[in-house]
Amino acid sequence: MAVLGLGLAALGRPEYLTVGHGPSLGADRSVAGLRGRCEEVCDAAWAGGIRWFDAARSYGLAEEFLAGWLRGRGIGAQDVTVSSKWGYTYTADWQPGAPVQEVKDHTAAALARQWPQSRALLGRWLDLYQIHSATEESGVLDDEAVLHDLAGLGVPVGLSLSGPHQARTLRKALAVRVGGRPVFSAVQATWNVLEPSAGPALAEAKAAGWTVIVKEALANGLLATPGPATAPLGEDPAGPALAAALAQPWADVVLSGAVTVRQLHANLAALTTPPPAPDDYAPLAVDPEAYWTRRSAMPWT
Repeated sequence: MAVLGLGLAALGRPEYLTVGHGPSLGADRSVAGLRGRCEEVCDAAWAGGIRWFDAARSYGLAEEFLAGWLRGRGIGAQDVTVSSKWGYTYTADWQPGAPVQEVKDHTAAALARQWPQSRALLGRWLDLYQIHSATEESGVLDDEAVLHDLAGLGVPVGLSLSGPHQARTLRKALAVRVGGRPVFSAVQATWNVLEPSAGPALAEAKAAGWTVIVKEALANGLLATPGPATAPLGEDPAGPALAAALAQPWADVVLSGAVTVRQLHANLAALTTPPPAPDDYAPLAVDPEAYWTRRSAMPWT
């Protein structure tokens, strides 16, 4: 069974595209307010046994918040696993309702700019650096300059995936070599009972010795809301949905996206929740194109 990690996508910036994010985060969206909230949730995660924390350059000040928490709590690099990502730049500048929240850039120039920023903040704690939302369309897996630079970072390198063709992108990444050696050793992908299409490719990555990290196991909050669409999971669908992800035989880490201590504790409870039978949640799966079209239309709140 996989372990639970904490993803900071919704804790490092004042808005995010998760159902109910705004009310959960509350009125204080200041830098100081979010720093305190992030540290509070990280404390609860640590107390609950979570030892994997995931950030990104585009998650507002998530790397800064995480680094400050690690230093402040005196957590040694050997006691925690920290992953982060490059490839998007946070552009909303803490402004509510900003029309553009982040900008994608998978060029060598972006890597050269963002890697030193991540390294300066997370330093000795940084264990894994990932391309953020790699796709075939971005061309990053064909960019020899980027691949060469990634191979020379001196830390394990992975990629996160997004969109309806996650499996195809992952299979291409599995074959990427620089100097005859694999560039990547980890993948972070969306898998949930609504969008399980990457599962077979993730099993291939696991068989190849990669670390497999699951994100968006609750489908950006869609699986945390009881209703007709989640009826097979019961009156509280979040626990069974998260348990289903944790039970995948190829999964190493499943990230919680909690923004409150209460949500974090509920996610921790999934570790002891019996997972639903695959036949019970299989009817919930939707067409990947439809799933990702809906996700891209979600409002930032």
